[in-house]
Amino acid sequence: MAAEKLTKSRLIQIIVLMAVLISAFVWRTVTYEEVQSAEQKAIHCTISEGKCLIVEQGDTADITLTPLPATAESPLVLQIGNINVKPTGVVEGVDMFMGTIPVIFSQKGEYWVGNFSVPACIHDEMDWKATITQGNQTTIVTFKVKK
Repeated sequence: MAAEKLTKSRLIQIIVLMAVLISAFVWRTVTYEEVQSAEQKAIHCTISEGKCLIVEQGDTADITLTPLPATAESPLVLQIGNINVKPTGVVEGVDMFMGTIPVIFSQKGEYWVGNFSVPACIHDEMDWKATITQGNQTTIVTFKVKK
């Protein structure tokens, strides 16, 4: 194969193949659209003291975590106000995988309240994130938990 002569038909075949590859490359480059992951599209919020306010399309929702400072293996309450759709949520460790903890929300007056507890970690302090979904909007709330 390596010692074969370059014939006219072989040269035409190589040129056609190169034209197809260049066309595919140019078409893919021109029509490329960057796709954002769900986490990139999500609204990010950090609860350190008090509450986290989220302003989206003129509506304001507030998210509160009690008690603060949060401690491991004790009941924690995530409260969301000013939304009409029942949220769903899960809590996961940020730095280390400690499992996925579901947060079941129930309505209490004008707030949605979710109760959960996180396990203790070998570190004195660990970052956790709560991924809250309401309809087609996702909010990621990060918070610290002490041992």
